[in-house]
Amino acid sequence: MEGLLRCPANFSPLSPITFLERSAKVYRDKTSLVFGSINYTWFQTYQRCLSLASALTHLGISPGDVVAALAPNVPAMQELHFAVPMAGLILCPLNTRLDSSTLSVLLVHSEAKILFVDLQLLELAHRALDLLAKSDRTRKTPILVLISQSNDDVDDDCDDGSSTSNYSFDYDYETLVKSGNSEFEVIKPRSEWDPISINYTSGTTSRPKGVVYSHRGAYLNSLATVFLHQMSVSPVYLWTVPMFHCNGWCLIWGVAAQGGTNICLRKVSPKLIFKNIAMHKVTHMGGAPTVLNMIVNSPVTDHKPLPHRVEVMTGGSPPLPQILAKMEELGFNVSHLYGLTETYGPGTHCVWKPEWDSLSLEERTKLKARQGVQHLGLEGLEVKDPVTMETVPDDGVTIGEVMFRGNTVMSGYYKDIEATRKAFEGGWFHSGDLAVKHPDGYIEVKDRLKDLIISGGENISTVEVERVLCSHQAVLEAAVVARPDNHWGQTPCGFVKLKDGFDGIKPEEIIGFCRDHLPHYMAPKTIVFGDLPKTSTGKVQKYLLRKKANEMEDRYRNSENGM
Repeated sequence: MEGLLRCPANFSPLSPITFLERSAKVYRDKTSLVFGSINYTWFQTYQRCLSLASALTHLGISPGDVVAALAPNVPAMQELHFAVPMAGLILCPLNTRLDSSTLSVLLVHSEAKILFVDLQLLELAHRALDLLAKSDRTRKTPILVLISQSNDDVDDDCDDGSSTSNYSFDYDYETLVKSGNSEFEVIKPRSEWDPISINYTSGTTSRPKGVVYSHRGAYLNSLATVFLHQMSVSPVYLWTVPMFHCNGWCLIWGVAAQGGTNICLRKVSPKLIFKNIAMHKVTHMGGAPTVLNMIVNSPVTDHKPLPHRVEVMTGGSPPLPQILAKMEELGFNVSHLYGLTETYGPGTHCVWKPEWDSLSLEERTKLKARQGVQHLGLEGLEVKDPVTMETVPDDGVTIGEVMFRGNTVMSGYYKDIEATRKAFEGGWFHSGDLAVKHPDGYIEVKDRLKDLIISGGENISTVEVERVLCSHQAVLEAAVVARPDNHWGQTPCGFVKLKDGFDGIKPEEIIGFCRDHLPHYMAPKTIVFGDLPKTSTGKVQKYLLRKKANEMEDRYRNSENGM
């Protein structure tokens, strides 16, 4: 069209850091964050982030450098999500449950120049830095900044009394903030495709990969997540999702966009969840199904009456219908989202339809457990044959791989061109998740590509077997993997954590229950009782369970051979 500039000079790159500046103006005196006795307004948060960004530029680093953070959901983690990109730097939030060896690998891979570390994790950080120094004595270790924010007033179940006397650090967080200039001029990204964050995958299937998020993708996914979570102006959000996980599903920026209040929790427990909901009139929260499971199975003495219906977003693995039903009974309204680290967290949402309100509770929970449709920030979502790249029919039966395309899909894997190329073969991002598409267009994940069990030529969805296992009155949690079998090739092996008071249950009873509720070929042939290994985001580490199942088969074969 004539007379229009191709790229007007007053256009600036999209970035979620602009949400903070707007909230400082629009919601200036409204509470932005609560953490025990710590209570900030949006203007104060903006001033602190400007000061911190200013201080960062005086630590001998350059635009585009990486700043790592190792901390739970404390105020500093929220501030770093703004201050680091405001200084032209890239944030790298680290999983707080990783061991020192893995952390040292990630610090080397990310080339982090600064490491912000929480008081309780200082010893862990030092072990990681020692390993880093020993592996390469020529490498300069990151500048260490100590975060020592306590919330004893609220989180009385937590011990914040760790001592720093035996461990050195270069700067104190609060001192660094105070040393900066609150009139600092923000260093805006040159392009909205510039990286804003590197998020390492949880490593449930392999060594963690560094997933690169852009300013544009973070901006769009923040707004999309706010929409799908039905966040109106000034929500009160309880932080039960780790802020290091997909930047808190991009809601650190999203809550700022709506001028909401962040209720920070150092530790997540049902008692603290109910206590904070009642105390702060929380409107929204999130969490993996393991958090929901923890809530519904908590002692009644931990419960408090909810001030109103609380909106909960869950994702990470398909939620069990019985858990959704119990959450509804407690006064929570659960929405189901689905995505991966590579899709900035949420990529789909099980959008609720009014006509479903008249259905039975059982029918409603089954529908809600589906992964749904793409959210507003995503260009494309399909279930495709990974070989032919043909879209599967929407018959609710034909299985294909979930694939994504759009601005809210990662820019790529950091320093791994081959892995990036493989992930985007055919022009779509391959999720590795197997699903069907129903006639109404909603997708339903059946399994991970690597988790599917093939027994006697029949495909077995571990998700379906797990749902039946968890419907048994004695079962708290369950995970199913393939166990090698000489005759069938593979058979289902169930790892089960029992509820308190059911220690007398025998494996044969659980197997019989499954055979009563599943085709016999799908029922587990083996049941193992015990805790399930998980990542910090609540995902079961099935590769460890597969290893156990393989070892069980090896021992069985050796015993048969008299070894």
